Amino acid sequence: MAAVISTSALRASGSLFGLAYGDALGKPTEFLTVAEIERRYGPTGPRELVGEPALVTDDTQMALAVGWALHEAPSLTPQAVEPLLRQRFLAWAISPDNNRAPGMTCLRACAELRRGLPWQEATVIGSKGCGANMRVTPVGLLDVDGDTLAGLAQLQAGLTHGHPTGLAASELTAYAVFALRGGATLSDLPRVLTGRARSQRGVYREQWLGDLWQRAGAGTPEEFIARGWDECLDALGRLTAALEQPDDGGDPCRVTGEGWVAEEALATALLCAVRHADDPVAVLARGATTAGDSDSIAALAGAFVGAAAGMAAWPHGWVDRIEYADQLATLGAAWD
Repeated sequence: MAAVISTSALRASGSLFGLAYGDALGKPTEFLTVAEIERRYGPTGPRELVGEPALVTDDTQMALAVGWALHEAPSLTPQAVEPLLRQRFLAWAISPDNNRAPGMTCLRACAELRRGLPWQEATVIGSKGCGANMRVTPVGLLDVDGDTLAGLAQLQAGLTHGHPTGLAASELTAYAVFALRGGATLSDLPRVLTGRARSQRGVYREQWLGDLWQRAGAGTPEEFIARGWDECLDALGRLTAALEQPDDGGDPCRVTGEGWVAEEALATALLCAVRHADDPVAVLARGATTAGDSDSIAALAGAFVGAAAGMAAWPHGWVDRIEYADQLATLGAAWD
């Protein structure tokens, strides 16, 4: 992987704030039908932050946990990063602010991590929920080689979500952010990510994952990880097919999935981002106007648009109105 990281547009900050903005817009719509959302917000969905500050969900909270672990790590190796991820996840799990309908997979895995178990034992091996990739954006903001990016993305996913599709979708999500920050366009992404998935289909990163494949009962490491890449390729295929058709303006989840699982969250967020690449706020609103996991879809869509366009993508007055603005700004400045 080769990319020239551009900092002129404050793309790291744009991606982190975009994630939080999408999360905040999707927070009140997550468990509503599209009809209910449109009755409440109109046919274009939510387009304004509400609250002082506008509150986010566990998506942004856990993305910050990953971001701080990476920021504090003395080196980007599994030995250095895993304890910091564990520490941050456990602090999140018991925080009084962890009251935003957190995912049960994350809570369950954190309870096992708290017992001191190796993460390969603590993880929920059968879960590919979008909690694996809703928080991975900070990995894509690092100036690292492709192997390190892949290892970090899969490790942070694996601490809670041990399913190979959770691992693969997390890598693709981070790779998308990295590629956009390096100059790829949103319209490029389906092709770029499909190529990445095909090239990685048989790559099991033992240095980062250890014996996870054995705990899953797979015959070989390659067999284990290929299942994840195949499911991601299937989701990307549905995305590509959808983009070849006119936009009917309806719920994007109908064609790429409701986003409760990792590969669908990635594909549906990309569908929103590509459809509305010229109107960043519309990207967030489209992601928040779904019958699925609206906060996670909108958050990932915002991270993608922000990585492509930087802080200029977002309304100027929003920067001081979002929860955790100080943390988002500090991490963004460190990586811009």
